[in-house]
Amino acid sequence: MKHFILFSLLLVSLKLVAQQPAKPNAVEIYSQIQKLNFLGSVLYIAAHPDDENNRLISYFSNNVKAETGYLSLTRGDGGQNLIGPELRELLGVIRTQELIEARKIDGGEQFFSRANDFGFSKNPDETLQIWDKEQVLSDVIWVIRKFQPDVIINRFDHRSPGTTHGHHTSSAMLSFEAFDKASDSKVFPNQLAFVETWKPKRLFFNTSWWFYGSKEKFDAADKSNLIDLKLGTYYPSLGKSNQEIAALSRSRHQSQGFGSTGTRGEEDEYLEFLKGDTPKDNSNLFDGIDTTWNRVPDGKPIGAILAAVEKNFDFKNPSASIPELVKAYALLQKLEDSHWRTIKSEELKKVIEACAGLYLEAIAPSQEVTPGTTLKVKLEAINRSNATINWKAIQTFPYSTNDLSVTELINNKPINKTISIQIPNTIDYTNAYWLNQKGTVGMYRVDDQRNIGNPDVLRLIKVTFMTEINGVVIPFEKNVVYKYNDEVKGEVYQPLDIVPTVTSSFAEKVYIFNSDKEKTVSVKVKAGKENIQGTVKLQVPENWKVTPAEIPFTMTRKGEEIVATFTVSPSKEASEVVIKSLVTVNDETFDKSKIDINYSHIYNQIVLKSAEAKGIRLNIKTKNEKIAYIMGAGDEVPKCLQQMGYDVEILKPEQIAAEKLANFDVVMTGIRAYNVVNELAFKQNILLDFVKNGKTMIVQYNTTDELVTKDIAPFMLKISRDRVTEENAEVRFLAYGNPILNTPNKITADDFKGWKQEQGLYYPNEWDANFTPILSANDKGETPKNGALLIAKYGKGNYVYTGLSFFRELPEGVPGAYRLLANIIAIGK
Repeated sequence: MKHFILFSLLLVSLKLVAQQPAKPNAVEIYSQIQKLNFLGSVLYIAAHPDDENNRLISYFSNNVKAETGYLSLTRGDGGQNLIGPELRELLGVIRTQELIEARKIDGGEQFFSRANDFGFSKNPDETLQIWDKEQVLSDVIWVIRKFQPDVIINRFDHRSPGTTHGHHTSSAMLSFEAFDKASDSKVFPNQLAFVETWKPKRLFFNTSWWFYGSKEKFDAADKSNLIDLKLGTYYPSLGKSNQEIAALSRSRHQSQGFGSTGTRGEEDEYLEFLKGDTPKDNSNLFDGIDTTWNRVPDGKPIGAILAAVEKNFDFKNPSASIPELVKAYALLQKLEDSHWRTIKSEELKKVIEACAGLYLEAIAPSQEVTPGTTLKVKLEAINRSNATINWKAIQTFPYSTNDLSVTELINNKPINKTISIQIPNTIDYTNAYWLNQKGTVGMYRVDDQRNIGNPDVLRLIKVTFMTEINGVVIPFEKNVVYKYNDEVKGEVYQPLDIVPTVTSSFAEKVYIFNSDKEKTVSVKVKAGKENIQGTVKLQVPENWKVTPAEIPFTMTRKGEEIVATFTVSPSKEASEVVIKSLVTVNDETFDKSKIDINYSHIYNQIVLKSAEAKGIRLNIKTKNEKIAYIMGAGDEVPKCLQQMGYDVEILKPEQIAAEKLANFDVVMTGIRAYNVVNELAFKQNILLDFVKNGKTMIVQYNTTDELVTKDIAPFMLKISRDRVTEENAEVRFLAYGNPILNTPNKITADDFKGWKQEQGLYYPNEWDANFTPILSANDKGETPKNGALLIAKYGKGNYVYTGLSFFRELPEGVPGAYRLLANIIAIGK
């Protein structure tokens, strides 16, 4: 659809606001007033979500009262997922929201670049080649110019390539380079249409014992050149230590299993000075930097007013501060310094709103709306103070202004109104904006400079409440949201989403045709609004056939779903094709699927992708084994096994019993099962007896984190951090005669072509002589890694351990991964 994003929307502040209206108490209001009187900023830079130092972010935001930002170069798309099956860009959406929720707790602001987390990288040279160094450097400089930090802190050391993740080192190298170039008008001059050049004052590296190899080495090291910050601040007004706040923030990273327990007491954090102006006071990063209102021309009178407000604040009557706060706001609008004017105006409005007990919200009747419809929005406004507040007008975005006769908001008298907002036919659908256009393996594509760095989905439907307080007009902008009452949770807020008239999705991501026989392919069609009728059809290449040509449908209710079933016949020869679903309504064709991501620790998210599946005519033989699958952290392997023709049952841990397992030929554990499924510690003897009695057990990768049992295999097996990240690395066969490479499918080097992101991870690096290694591969310049696939005879059966990333390759439709897994499954026959 055409873009419908106005300039004013794109310059929206990056401050993160919860969907639910904030209701700060007097202590929180006072903390916000203190922040008004500090004009300094610090930017923390690293590579991924969860790389950030939450203790430092909380310290600078809550103790120092600085504007504190975190620039994560990626959205964590290449990581693993402990809470569900989402991977790649869908995992990136989850981790984006987790960072946003973390910043709401520790008080920071969130930024991203366009870099795509393409998976583990062992050196920055590879990273910067895949990322496109110039684009990511441009993004780092853009964020610096826009956020204007006085101080930048790197999480990682730019001087130690090869000692950590290549993304880590790259983030520090780019920050080190950007520190100087951000002030050069000849560098990325196109940005200067929207921002000014900026010269940060100083750059630090956040060192720790990890970079010294051990705590003992770090304790013994000379720290005279390091800045030592004491982060163990206790906030009596909050009843929490700085570390406790940081732990709450850290625990938002649920998809990565980073739940954290808060600590109390003094704690040191060390920073190494890298470049810029050297601070004389080793306990103050802002030493020598004017962080008062005096740094802003004509700011001194504002500082005097706000200092008096802070000094005279009445915790029993916050509204007593309103007259002076409004005076400060009026003076603030006259400042020429647009940077601090914008930041402090938004902060000051929140303080005024809180002091007045001013509650403003705009509620939609449902969570989803389609372009071209009229949205009825319920407005609520209430002033819970004695301040004189007039509600003068309503401005809606997009489009019109709804003028009101001036309405006085009388203390504790709610005013409710319903307005209509016409949703343009040309409005953009709600989506993660960085996914709207096709990028590369290493980069997302975002063409509009003004969107780069923006952390969240762009919300396009807004209402601005135009108020007048003590003769000063103050606008309060609110996103239109959906609110409902849950019988268990009570009041629940969710974002308002713009969705297509109709979406469709395939029952499976990949359809495997191991012969030229036809197969049933089902498509679910979902209505985005009431009373629609149309047709749905599948688009395939000419040498594939589909019947019927199209299927008509009628749906009367919004949210209604129908399933259209087609018969698909593959080509005679081996081939890989894309099968597309096309839905036509009123001569308009819709080709999007809507993926809902719903987890309780983040707001509901939708992702719109092309409605397509992969069809693979594959020369593959299987032997019809019955498979019991024990889910671990979450993956889609069972669905892929079913596509291969296997009879698969997902077993819950409590179902693992000898009598139950007797019905199966193979037991397969999901990824990280021995990290997350505690019950396996008590079921392992049953599983190994299953093998001993003549069956096959296949264990997929586990990490070096704590295992629920040390005896995950019948013989000694040590998991390491060995991996092969170059998916195209040469694969060498170590056991040519082993059935895994020969039956029922002859495995060749071609079966390792087209793998995605990596070959495998967390390979064992030590194992008992009873194990036979099958494959060997390595990244460029490294020693061979032989632990990707290990098989051991145990009793009458076979135990297989593999770090190969089947959990990525199968959903991506990699043919060789299917053929190899079929052989592993068949090893018992």
